[in-house]
Amino acid sequence: MSVGRWVKVALVIAFIIAFYFTLRFFNLKPTSLLEAGLLAMTPLALAAVGESINEKAGLVNIGIEGIFMISAVIGVLGAEAFNNGSMGLVVGLVVGAFIGLILGFLSVYLKADQIIAGMGINIFALGMVPFLLMVLWAFPGIHIFPQQLMVPSFYTPIGRISPVTMLSIIIAFIGHFFLYRTVLGFRIRAAGEKPEAVDVAGIRVDRVRVFTSVLGGALAGLGGAFMPLCWFGGLVKEISAGRGFIALACVVFAGLEPLLSLIAAFIFGFTEGLAYSVAITPGVKEVVPFYFVAMTPYITTIVVVATTIGKKRFPQAIGKPYSRE
Repeated sequence: MSVGRWVKVALVIAFIIAFYFTLRFFNLKPTSLLEAGLLAMTPLALAAVGESINEKAGLVNIGIEGIFMISAVIGVLGAEAFNNGSMGLVVGLVVGAFIGLILGFLSVYLKADQIIAGMGINIFALGMVPFLLMVLWAFPGIHIFPQQLMVPSFYTPIGRISPVTMLSIIIAFIGHFFLYRTVLGFRIRAAGEKPEAVDVAGIRVDRVRVFTSVLGGALAGLGGAFMPLCWFGGLVKEISAGRGFIALACVVFAGLEPLLSLIAAFIFGFTEGLAYSVAITPGVKEVVPFYFVAMTPYITTIVVVATTIGKKRFPQAIGKPYSRE
């Protein structure tokens, strides 16, 4: 290892040590902060990994926010119907996959503008979620379900960790292997770069893109159901709180790389966990305004997108419908 790399490693270690003692000085528990950060990371990582694969194939889904919202509500409904929180996660995953299928059909076969279609999902969710909360549970804006439906976490030396969090980390590694070590992964990347070459080779570009749209939607749906069933313990109509757009920022930051998407999701999740920890810590919450702290994840999103959007290379055919000649 060169001297320059040793210096960088030393600086990173020094920053981690300084940050740890800074947290201790302000009575912020590093384990609690890490626990909160991993929870906040999970839906972002799931959605970002799925969207990275989707965009590698040439499709763009900016409707992740809407998928989060709808799958959260239907996931809770499924958990109550089956009296099982894990089944609620499965229901949320299926709902997300179905929305991804609709988006894929609109984009691939009807040649719809992908940005408008994605925004349509978000706008639909804004109206549908409050309506469902009222129709299903006769209570506007909020629903608290029985706590036995919460998917249990397991305890580790660094705090409680949800099994879905571990799954999201595994999925990121599988996504990387899938894209770069399998034939289907090669076809997905080719469909985003040179769809006409894929077509000439006898591979259906439309099927590849619809598949990635369904896959990305399914992972986003799992992330949406995770929020009430593994994290919050209830539903509110604004449950996603912009996290779908933060997931898209993770995708941009990572340049469509699944493992980098995981890292980006952890960074954003950590900022949200830090904001939450500051907001509840005595001696700190009285000094730092709550609403200022709550802005931290969104400020981070703006900064990251503004500084990386023009520096990442995306597939040549991304966002462009393909027509067979």
